Amino acid sequence: MSLAGKTMIISGGSRGIGLEIALKAAADGANVALIAKTDQPHPKLEGTIHTAAAAIEEAGGTALPILGDIREEERVIAAVAEAADRFGGIDICVNNASAINISGTEQTPMKRYDLMQDINARGTFLLSKTCIPHLREAENPHVLTLSPPLSFEPRWAQHHVAYTIAKYGMSLCTLGMAAEFAEEGIAFNSLWPRTIVATAAVQNLLGGDEAMKRARTPAVYADAAYAILNRPSRECTGNFYLCEDVLAEEGVTDFSIYSAVEGAEPQVDLYVDEVNPPGIG
Repeated sequence: MSLAGKTMIISGGSRGIGLEIALKAAADGANVALIAKTDQPHPKLEGTIHTAAAAIEEAGGTALPILGDIREEERVIAAVAEAADRFGGIDICVNNASAINISGTEQTPMKRYDLMQDINARGTFLLSKTCIPHLREAENPHVLTLSPPLSFEPRWAQHHVAYTIAKYGMSLCTLGMAAEFAEEGIAFNSLWPRTIVATAAVQNLLGGDEAMKRARTPAVYADAAYAILNRPSRECTGNFYLCEDVLAEEGVTDFSIYSAVEGAEPQVDLYVDEVNPPGIG
């Protein structure tokens, strides 16, 4: 498997899971265009588009950092055009940018509701839509969206309806676009972890240091994404993958290698029941 010479565009890739996916591709010598809005250091968030670009270059890839907000249509159109012009096309689109607020209905300000809809569902639709003309020309085109499997079990929505609407909107892009573009050979898949992943969102919003101890590292997401992006696009589309299940298919049987803290019991993520695939303890 190799992404050597491939061009990836990723939303929000300046830190965390998005950056880890970018670095995994860069290690093969891939070109990575990242569109993100963190141009200057943030007091609570590590990394900027510039530090991410430097890390991508150091890992062996070629970086194109693009300052932009995934909510702004003209900026996204310009970013995709810039990436395609710079690298001669686009092979991979990764919808990583996401906003989270897991409040109940009465506690959710409409400003936060709108933010999640605009970044998660609309942003995924916009970036995917804009990349499609370039993906048509690619040898093995993939769109990978970091969103959960679709389920209509009420328990997955009852405590955070607004967030679930926004994340399911991302997954609906996968469902619909996979069918819409199946004959053209463009793969659309979603990927979600079985456990929480050690990111700024977990640190700041989902439990702080204690939650971070029970998380898996972003490498679990990056390794799974890498495996999917190397699969034949015509044979691998319309799936709602869980990271650990993908890795199990690749032969991984010990997920302790991804533990943020050695020996800690992983905490199951939203929209998932078990921390490991069936048959793996």
